[in-house]
Amino acid sequence: MAAIELRPLPVTQDPVRRLAQLVAGLALYGTSMAMQIRATLGLNPWDVLHEGLVEQTSLGFGLITAITGVVVLLLWIPLRQRPGIGTVANVLVIAVTVDAALAVIPAPEGPVARIALMTAGIVLNGVASAAYVGARLGPGPRDGLMTGLAARTGRSLRLVRTGIEITVLAVGWLLGGTVGVGTVLYALAIGPLTQAFLPYLVVGARTQ
Repeated sequence: MAAIELRPLPVTQDPVRRLAQLVAGLALYGTSMAMQIRATLGLNPWDVLHEGLVEQTSLGFGLITAITGVVVLLLWIPLRQRPGIGTVANVLVIAVTVDAALAVIPAPEGPVARIALMTAGIVLNGVASAAYVGARLGPGPRDGLMTGLAARTGRSLRLVRTGIEITVLAVGWLLGGTVGVGTVLYALAIGPLTQAFLPYLVVGARTQ
């Protein structure tokens, strides 16, 4: 399979379609996070950290994700990473939509409903990731941290991502975040899911 080009494109190229896709993808991402939270079967590493911070503070989940995103963005400075429209939107849209979704999604009753909600949330997360990444309007804060560290250290993206996610998972678990079967399933499935949806959602460069 040919590699998919994901480097940011000029905002002036097909801006209406790309901005709509970006916002929709981020809104779906926030919704998928809420679904996994309500399933209470384990979260992805960053959300384990977010939930742990919620447990230790009186702040809402969305606000915690926004604060964490801003802190991660500050780490971009020594890495010489440049944010895009998608970077800023990532912080704002996800913070709003995860809280909105948590307000309307009820806690499921029984193991079957919890498993179904968890699974649907992970699949939706894959679609959402492909949508916002495919808009090519700039990486999210956490993605930029990964690529920046890889570039500065010379380590592979896989190694850097693994190191970051193990760290945030461990800290989140120590703070009281939920780790479980959903955490493992997410780790195994999110890469293949995002890769499967990307060809249908990635925006191509305009040819002259």
